[in-house]
Amino acid sequence: MNECVSYSTQGPIASVHLDRPHRLNAVVPDLVDGMLAAFEQARTDEVLVVVLAGRGRAFCAGHDLKEPAPVEDEAAARQRLQRIQDVTRAIRSFPGPVIAAVHGYALGAGAEFALGCDLVVAGQNARFGFPEVGVGLSVTGGISALLPRAVGSVRAKELLFLGEHLSADEAHRLGLINRVVPTGTHEQAAHELAQQLVGQPSAALSLAKTLLDHGVDSTEPEALDREVDAAIATMATGEAESAALAFQEESGG
Repeated sequence: MNECVSYSTQGPIASVHLDRPHRLNAVVPDLVDGMLAAFEQARTDEVLVVVLAGRGRAFCAGHDLKEPAPVEDEAAARQRLQRIQDVTRAIRSFPGPVIAAVHGYALGAGAEFALGCDLVVAGQNARFGFPEVGVGLSVTGGISALLPRAVGSVRAKELLFLGEHLSADEAHRLGLINRVVPTGTHEQAAHELAQQLVGQPSAALSLAKTLLDHGVDSTEPEALDREVDAAIATMATGEAESAALAFQEESGG
């Protein structure tokens, strides 16, 4: 990828690591470029699951405020910001599940990267927050849509307006993350979850992700029609027959 992001595979699972530990993996353009290149490589490699994690003491502490402010006109600023948005687009459009393995700080863009993933496993020491308003910035990563869907509009406004940190347990209670695990075991737990997902029929799993992501934006009639399309697509793969045979063998039927 580049010096800010590392990429590796183990069978059908890819690991993407944010790799600026000296700056708590704070976001700079090279880190964004590396993330996008990593997800493109994961598509090329046809891996089934991606685990996104951070090196060092944190997942990602948000935008690097120690970097000089870019000198740019509006067109250049829009291009830079759309590039950041492309990370969420890459995560959401990836065919298989993307699991965030979070430890330490996941703030600002870091929280947005994590919560844009399909599943989130967090160490007990993880801290989530959206400090953008307090430093005169605005949220990115689609969080203005994703956060209210997860916790409701009133709670989302409180989180953005005040920028207060959430512990892993608090984030779990709010429904922002899936699992809280002992500090230091977040990546192991994420990979164990990834192994479980790899064992699922891949086409059905991919379609389930697509249905759920589109379902939150759909009317009920649209969701019903899309579910029929997905059911037809799964039938064409033959995965159901294979899964049924495997179940019969396991159950002795």
